[in-house]
Amino acid sequence: MKEENLEKIFRELEGQFDTEEPMEGHQARFLDKLGTAQGTISMNRKKPTTWWKPLSIAASIVLLCALAIGLPNLNPSTEQQLASISPEVTETRLYFTSLIEQQVSELQSASTPQTEQLITEVLVQLKKLDENYTKLEQDLIDGGDPNLILSAMINNFQTRIALLQDVMDQIETIENYNNYDDENLTV
Repeated sequence: MKEENLEKIFRELEGQFDTEEPMEGHQARFLDKLGTAQGTISMNRKKPTTWWKPLSIAASIVLLCALAIGLPNLNPSTEQQLASISPEVTETRLYFTSLIEQQVSELQSASTPQTEQLITEVLVQLKKLDENYTKLEQDLIDGGDPNLILSAMINNFQTRIALLQDVMDQIETIENYNNYDDENLTV
């Protein structure tokens, strides 16, 4: 009989039930009230937001940016390392490099079909000497005997200059020979 009474009550109340969800935070408010009534402290209380969280995020971003900007300076270039070992190396390198570049440009401007192969071979030799010089720089940075390595570096530059000078002399000889042949043919 009890079941019939329940069914009758549900039929009478059909369509009158509240089926919507409670508002957000309802359960937390209910638990707070329940805890206050029983004399307990709620664990679901929201902590007041503070200004330190956004500030710490901004500080972290600034720190990361500073590190990103500063890291490239931690790995100095080969030139900077050489300058710290011996400042004269940089000055000497600039002097010899400019002198060699000037002679190479003169060599290339004097290129003719008869001298083209000779010039190409010299440029290959210069490249090999430059690679050897780069190895000498690394040896100096790695802590090799500075006096011996500096001497070898200067010798490398002198070899390049002597090679260029010899080739210029050979080109001049070839041009003189061609001019001499041309004079003999026109007479």
